[in-house]
Amino acid sequence: MEDTNIPVVSAVGLTKEFRDFWGRPKARAVNDIDFEIRPGEVVGLLGPNGSGKSTTVKMLLGLLYHTGGRLTVLGRSPKAVETKRDIGYLPEESYLYKYLTAEETLDFFGSLFNLSAADRAKRIDQLLDMVGMTHARRRRVGEFSKGMARRIGIAQAMINDPSFLILDEPTSGLDPLGCREVKDLILTLKKRGKTVLVTSHLLSDVEDVCDRVIILYGGRIRATGALNDLLTETTSTTITTPVLPKEAMEKVLNDLREALHGEEFKVDHPRKSLEEFFLDVIARAKSESVETAGVVSGGRIAEYLSKGDEKSAVLESLLQTPEVKKEIVEPKAAEPEKIVVSEQKLSDLMEEKITPKSETAPAPDVQKQLSEADRKLNDILGNRK
Repeated sequence: MEDTNIPVVSAVGLTKEFRDFWGRPKARAVNDIDFEIRPGEVVGLLGPNGSGKSTTVKMLLGLLYHTGGRLTVLGRSPKAVETKRDIGYLPEESYLYKYLTAEETLDFFGSLFNLSAADRAKRIDQLLDMVGMTHARRRRVGEFSKGMARRIGIAQAMINDPSFLILDEPTSGLDPLGCREVKDLILTLKKRGKTVLVTSHLLSDVEDVCDRVIILYGGRIRATGALNDLLTETTSTTITTPVLPKEAMEKVLNDLREALHGEEFKVDHPRKSLEEFFLDVIARAKSESVETAGVVSGGRIAEYLSKGDEKSAVLESLLQTPEVKKEIVEPKAAEPEKIVVSEQKLSDLMEEKITPKSETAPAPDVQKQLSEADRKLNDILGNRK
């Protein structure tokens, strides 16, 4: 388990100066910057083209050596082989061998980390399911659209189960559905204890997933901090209510006019983002079993990436069986289409060690899964005590 006291990335006075053939200074791409990335954080590295983002990422990967300051990644030099084994990297352009199939591509990258054939086969199955590409596992990568190739690139970045992921424009070339899945994946990886650095020009994507941002310009850090602290405007207030009757609305408006002494204010209805509306349309089409020849939604996160959060992994296993769903799962009142775990029923299951009921005995494989889940739940309960 990672020591949470040791930063995943520590940069002090980090500088990179490019020189010409004669050794004369040509450009200072990164100029004396200090920053840290803590374990379990999702951090956005932002800036316009030429601001020093790519140079910083290359130094983190050990592809460029800094000319000034200090830099450690996972407590070691970025150039150390041990450091590189624990990093997953998705470049801005996925450079894949076009004559290899999706399956062969992931097998090749897995072999670079000396994974056994059995481990590679298991992880490939899980990753292809996770990125929604199982149906295209035997197609050559050269036949893929940019979005499909991007999904394979995301899968290869996680074949080694990295503790630190660097994702350069992770949603580039993806449709809105793919973008949403990648953002959900990043948030799930954070829950599993992974640390993620994201660079992107799509600021809405960064806002959806990142805890903090670092904004570069001219090789220097111009702003950094938690998104909530940076984006919250304290000079105005937003109040959201259910739709009010006409009389109540008039009373509220009159009270506001009186309290604001004639200052202007705006009344409007909340609005969905285009992304939310688009995803609602797709979800309705899926519920009607509309067929498509395109990319399908990704499956649940690859099992081997879930080791950092045993409770979440156990719950995810439990939720795969209808018998368990009947006991511990109920619809969320405000969002019927979503499923949430009932804390009370989960508590009952853990405290009383009940066995999910069903009218007929579950199949042997289901019974085995339930027994294994029950054993893990008992382990968790024992650890709590």
